[in-house]
Amino acid sequence: MSIELNTNDGQVTITNEVIATIAGGAAIECYGIVGMASKSQIRDGLAEILRKENFSRGIIVRQEESHLHIDMYIIVSYGTKISEVAHNVQSQVKYTLHKSLGLSIDSVNIYIQGVRVAAE
Repeated sequence: MSIELNTNDGQVTITNEVIATIAGGAAIECYGIVGMASKSQIRDGLAEILRKENFSRGIIVRQEESHLHIDMYIIVSYGTKISEVAHNVQSQVKYTLHKSLGLSIDSVNIYIQGVRVAAE
């Protein structure tokens, strides 16, 4: 699926992969995030850290009528307050998507897939 925007100059189509990549880039810049995880690997007991080109595997962009929802699967750093990290990610993703694409996000749902000790 994709989002279609009509402007005075023409039509703009934004794919869900673009939204996922921008949201993932915004999320990994937040303090306490080790990386993004795949949404399907939790059943195996392993949470693999995704590279930038694979962010769409760890982020689901859902459209329900005119509402836009994002589900993010992340790995947090050991010793951080998980609720604060999740709140910061939600705020940063909403801000970045609004600023870069002009999209209004209705919800950003965070799913913690693992906790890792960050290498120093």
